[in-house]
Amino acid sequence: MQPAAPITQDLVTIPRKLPQSERQNLVGLTRDGLRAALIEAGTPEKQAKMRVGQIWQWIYQKGVRDFESMTNLAKDYRALLAERFEIAVPEVVQRQVSADGTRKYLVRIAGGHEVETVYIPETDRGTLCISSQVGCTLTCSFCHTGTQKLVRNLTPGEIIGQVMLARDDLGEWPEPGRNPKNEQRLLSNIVLMGMGEPLYNFDGVRDAMQIAMDGEGISLSRRRITLSTSGVVPEIARTAEEIGCLLAVSFHATTDEVRDKLVPINKRWNITELLDALRAYPKLSNSERITFEYVMLKDVNDSDADARRLVKLIRGIPAKINLIPFNEWPGAPYERSDWERIEAFADIVYKAGYASPVRTPRGEDIMAACGQLKSATERGRRSRAQIASELGGG
Repeated sequence: MQPAAPITQDLVTIPRKLPQSERQNLVGLTRDGLRAALIEAGTPEKQAKMRVGQIWQWIYQKGVRDFESMTNLAKDYRALLAERFEIAVPEVVQRQVSADGTRKYLVRIAGGHEVETVYIPETDRGTLCISSQVGCTLTCSFCHTGTQKLVRNLTPGEIIGQVMLARDDLGEWPEPGRNPKNEQRLLSNIVLMGMGEPLYNFDGVRDAMQIAMDGEGISLSRRRITLSTSGVVPEIARTAEEIGCLLAVSFHATTDEVRDKLVPINKRWNITELLDALRAYPKLSNSERITFEYVMLKDVNDSDADARRLVKLIRGIPAKINLIPFNEWPGAPYERSDWERIEAFADIVYKAGYASPVRTPRGEDIMAACGQLKSATERGRRSRAQIASELGGG
């Protein structure tokens, strides 16, 4: 008698659902990075490009955060995605609204760290000021953020996530069935002027801004994005080539002696080196002009002589000069220039042929104005005398 043949059955392998802490966040991945992640999770290579496009539009064009809502994907594929991935943006732990409509978000990221993001509504645009680092390495003496030590760089997901959470709060994701390109843009501009020096987190900022500029997603023009740097000279040409956005420079002084104290990075790359790099930027990036940011500090950098030196220094560079009344913060070692002095300075610059708008301070009542950002957990107050002594009396 022959032994009975063993009973066999087809086994269907059901992927183990990863715990949430092990699921990969798709927010912040470049298209190439998303394609690689999908293939690794089991997406056939021939389908990968199409799947990237579909998922990309759901996340960045429609603002969808759960895979089940991605109705042009097969149900079993949606289940696979949910098992391996997540779509997560930073958590808003506090939201403040200024009397002038400015919104400030205290945002918690991985590790429990916090950064701040500010939305500024204007009649012709809505500008989001986003952070690129937790803290800052630069210790600019007039900047509240500079009194907080650098903790770490933000990831691309944490950078573009600030744009997404602001769009959540503004209710800006398009309604189903409507072309997002026809929607009124409440968030129309991005400025990398929040916490941190963007060019010390170049790769993260580049990847996040490429996502912001992608025409199948958030779809902001590169001319709607401004990156503000204190003068990391070696990365300026790279910014032109790999991002191509508008550039703003935290200039703030017309002599190396003063700028060394206000913007200590000047000790590494002085005014001459910085201006040499800036002269090439508009041509490399096809940008129209560079914005020079100049904070007005009483009896420090606001004289007529400073104004004349400034226009002489930037001669030949397509530029505008933003004059910024100093936004005071507790313990600040400086005072805001008198209004008459600011107007006299602006007049000299204007007569030299440069636009010289005086920036209207926004969100001062919620500490959301330029130079005031600092995460709530790091708001240790230091006295004016302590900060001044660290600067050698500056």
